[in-house]
Amino acid sequence: KIGLTAIAASLASVSAHAVDLSVSGAASMSYTSNGNGGATTNNPWGMADTANFKASGELDNGWTVDFSLGLDGSKGAAASPFEDRTLAIGMGDMGTLTLNGEDGSSVTGAMDDKMPTAYEESWFLADGPGNGAGTNNMWNYSNSAVDGITLMASFTPAGAAELESSTEVGITYTGVEGLTIGLASGTDSGAGSAAEVDNTTMYMTYAYDAFTFGIQDNDSDSKTADADEEYRAYAISYAVNDDLSVSLGMSNLDYEGTSTTSDATQESTAISASYTMGSMSFGATRADTDNASGNENHDGAGYEINLAFAF
Repeated sequence: KIGLTAIAASLASVSAHAVDLSVSGAASMSYTSNGNGGATTNNPWGMADTANFKASGELDNGWTVDFSLGLDGSKGAAASPFEDRTLAIGMGDMGTLTLNGEDGSSVTGAMDDKMPTAYEESWFLADGPGNGAGTNNMWNYSNSAVDGITLMASFTPAGAAELESSTEVGITYTGVEGLTIGLASGTDSGAGSAAEVDNTTMYMTYAYDAFTFGIQDNDSDSKTADADEEYRAYAISYAVNDDLSVSLGMSNLDYEGTSTTSDATQESTAISASYTMGSMSFGATRADTDNASGNENHDGAGYEINLAFAF
């Protein structure tokens, strides 16, 4: 018993030294008003809170293993309070393979809107561009072995939430100072082969001094009749100082078809601001939208004010 106890204590000691553990958290309160026509009136006050648990370690061959888990009190379902569950294996120059247990995003989904903003996207409180396939327990891969280039791929397995599996690929280039170019494409087969959607997204941002400029084009080509979408966005952000930033974004989301209640072009403009003071941050957005979600009768404006604390 003494020998076994000594061995167990030795293994525990090695594990404790080999693994880094950390816990962080955040909580926020917000006030949101949606004045778009047809919007549902709800309690404007909201709260979000998350505790993030992270662990990382290194294997004998030099590979790394990183685990993360978010405990979110606003998830709603008492049986499933977790979010952002990931297990990532870093394989050096061979890249990083990640299993997203929950809240994973495909490559095109991660690039759905990469425009610079101080707080929210231009289409805040309206319809956003297509975001690719996604489900629990999906795979992502990335490789940045070549300076200035990151290759990405995602695989969404078929299952209860996805009728067929989906694969997407992408690349980002940052080889020129201040410049970022991203391109991604893939087929979302989650609704079945008869309703497949081919998604393509490309964007470019350029940072010069305190300004960052951006332009983006997305295209969703659906096998479902009259269901194609095209998205174009422009944005500029300005860092007034290390703590204060402001931004202006504009976007058009064009729906295929001729219906005036589902296919009119959604036009959005939003101005945002953010301010950070230590562990406290303040964010605000005012968004004006015509033809929200493609309905010509749904014009209006919405805004949100958010106060967040990091721990």
